[in-house]
Amino acid sequence: MNSRISWADLPGSVRAALEDIVGGPVVSAVSQAGGYSPGTADRVRTADGRRAFVKAVSRTTNAHSVELHRREIHVTGNLPEGVAVPRLRGSYDDGEWVAMVLDDVEGRQPHTPWGAGELDCVLRSLDAMAAALTPSPVPDLPAATASFGADLAGWHLLAADPPPGLHPWAAARLDALREQADRAVAALAGETVVHLDIRADNLLITADGAVFVVDWPHACVGPRWLDRLLLLVNVRLHGGHDVDALLRRIAVDSGADEADLRAVLAAMAGFFYEYARRPPPPGIPTVREFQRIQGNALIEWLAET
Repeated sequence: MNSRISWADLPGSVRAALEDIVGGPVVSAVSQAGGYSPGTADRVRTADGRRAFVKAVSRTTNAHSVELHRREIHVTGNLPEGVAVPRLRGSYDDGEWVAMVLDDVEGRQPHTPWGAGELDCVLRSLDAMAAALTPSPVPDLPAATASFGADLAGWHLLAADPPPGLHPWAAARLDALREQADRAVAALAGETVVHLDIRADNLLITADGAVFVVDWPHACVGPRWLDRLLLLVNVRLHGGHDVDALLRRIAVDSGADEADLRAVLAAMAGFFYEYARRPPPPGIPTVREFQRIQGNALIEWLAET
């Protein structure tokens, strides 16, 4: 993952503003590992036992992450009660630093490789969340075709300038993969708020089995099945499951065309490969390698079918 800044690295004025939201001076802050943001991700506690989760980043560290924090504040602040996400308590934005204070959910990330029971629980929870978020309750949220469609054109860019070491199966099928990418964009129409970055490290499972979805900066409006489909990328990456059977289950449950779902997976592989060959963004040196690994996992899956 990446080296984060921590609560102690925040300017005093930012900490003071966030403490006002938390409800008192912070006496303990524990940085959370994982993720691909250079900003803070701290569980904080006050002297009287109040707890919260704080995320903050500066424009100097990574200007794009600042915009992602603003988007997450907007999304999280507009998700309805009853949806299993950490509630937004307040936010801070001085133009240089952007931060948010969320409920601190007592939970753990799913175990990987995925256990069958835990995976089934998460898939059912994502389906229930999608139902609660259809139609979209978040104002001014972009459509997936607009916010994500251009990223799914990766195979067009890769076909025009194939990188060295491209997986042989993909290199022999660039025209077909370009067609799949075009089909994927058309399949993204929908009315559901989708998270768009569902992985084990963006999920928390509580002691009573509730599944909370965290980190919402990429949210957009798309098909109800999309988050469950994207979870299969993570499942395939860690191994141990029949992802084809899971894909068919999602298609049947949602009444979607299985070929559309497979086209989205093919387009996602092009997205990962295209971004993996770009320079890493400031403060996030490891994300390109992670994208390459995910691209490989998807292509190896597609090559089997």
